Amino acid sequence: MSIVVNLLQMIIFVLAFYFMFTILGLRGAVLRGDFMVYIMTGIFLFMTHIKTVGAVTGSDGPASPMMKHTPMNTSISIVAAALSQLYIQMMSLVVIMFGYHVLVTPFVILDVAGVMFMIWLAWFTAFAIGLVFLAIKPWSPGTTSLLSTIYQRANMICSGKMFVANSLTPQLLSFFDWNPLFHCIDQARGFAFVNYVPRNSNWEYAFYLGLVFLLIGMMGEFYTRKHASASWSARQ
Repeated sequence: MSIVVNLLQMIIFVLAFYFMFTILGLRGAVLRGDFMVYIMTGIFLFMTHIKTVGAVTGSDGPASPMMKHTPMNTSISIVAAALSQLYIQMMSLVVIMFGYHVLVTPFVILDVAGVMFMIWLAWFTAFAIGLVFLAIKPWSPGTTSLLSTIYQRANMICSGKMFVANSLTPQLLSFFDWNPLFHCIDQARGFAFVNYVPRNSNWEYAFYLGLVFLLIGMMGEFYTRKHASASWSARQ
């Protein structure tokens, strides 16, 4: 059921952006090539990223009643939440891409392995960021929920899925290049299209930033687990 819901959400997003670009007459302003592939490279990475952040942030913490079962621990809960989202997103991606290729028009992706790597990188950075949110959630659940929501909503604009990064001026670029998802999406389009070479992004930034957040999140989660209190789950 989760796959069906996610599949419908992706289809709605793709169609909404397709009609928006068509009505506004902006299709000619994007990359030469299959316009739907341009849209889908943005939507797929965006959905993978924000869904994983939400899933990891919402996974069971050290004070959860589930942790009273001996084999269960927070590591299992966190990894299970992240992997389940990766599975759902990958299944949705395969179904939509296959359906578009068979039912609408055949398309060619220049470097499939490169695009898949960017999807995995978007998932990895989301996992790391979600882990940081999860580590601080028991200490301030209201603030964490607000920050997580703000981050996910900000990515509606700051992810760069609606425009080509090479077209941004240096002044505008500063509003987006802090975001690891922005770099992942732009690099994915570089791998997908033969006539697009990203100049304003690099995947190494997203990778190293993900490692930093992963380290911070692991240290924070370990500290939180050592100081877990049963009253945390009661007040949440």
